[in-house]
Amino acid sequence: MLMTAPLPRRLLAEFIGTAFLLAGVIGSGIMAERLTDDVGLQLLANAGATVGVLYAIILMFGPVSGAHFNPAVTLSDAALMARRWSDVGPYIAAQIAGGAVGVITANLMFELDAINMSKKPRDGSGQYIGEVVATFGLVFLIFSLVRTGRDALAASAVAAYIGGAYWFTSSTSFANPAVSITRTLSNTFAGIDPGSMPMFVLMQLIGAGLAVAAIRTIYPSR
Repeated sequence: MLMTAPLPRRLLAEFIGTAFLLAGVIGSGIMAERLTDDVGLQLLANAGATVGVLYAIILMFGPVSGAHFNPAVTLSDAALMARRWSDVGPYIAAQIAGGAVGVITANLMFELDAINMSKKPRDGSGQYIGEVVATFGLVFLIFSLVRTGRDALAASAVAAYIGGAYWFTSSTSFANPAVSITRTLSNTFAGIDPGSMPMFVLMQLIGAGLAVAAIRTIYPSR
C-alpha cells in the first residue's frame, strides 16, 4: 500500500521500528540466557518477546510507513507495484541502520560491548530451506491480507506467524535480511556468525521472490 506521509517521516518510522524489533530480539535473547540454561525455555522467551514487540511496532508505525522493517517486504511491495522503486533503497538503508542501532542498544543495556561480533554459526541445507520457507510464508501472508482488504489484521497475523515460525522452521525464522545482517553484531543467543549471514540473506530473497510469484497467481488483482 502506497503511503502518503512524506518520505523522511516514513524512513524515520522504519528506522525506529526496526531498532525496536532488533532490541527486542537481541535483548530478550540475552535476558533468556541469563535466566535459564534450558535452551527450549530460552527460545520460548525469545519468541514470546519478538511476538509482542512485532505486534506493537506494526500498530505504532503501520499508518506511517507500512511497517515493513524488512528489506524482503519492501522489495516485494515494489515488485507487486504497490511501492515506488525509488523508495526501496532509502527504506532498506533505514531498516539496516535502525537494526544496527537496536542491536547496539540491546548490547549496552546488558553491559556488553556495543559491538561484539557473533561467533554462532548457522549453516546447513536444513537451515537454508528453513529461511526460504519462513520468508515465503511471511511475505505471502502480508500481501494476501493487503490484496484482500484485510490490512487491519496485519499486526496480529504477522506477530502470530513469526511466533509460530520460530518453532516450526529449523532456522528459527529470521525471514528478514536486515535482521540477518544486524544480528551479526551480538555474540549472544540470537546472534549469527557473519560467515553464515550471506546465505541466510540469499535464501530470504529467494523465499520472497517465490511468494511474489505465488501472490500474482493466487491474488492477481488488488
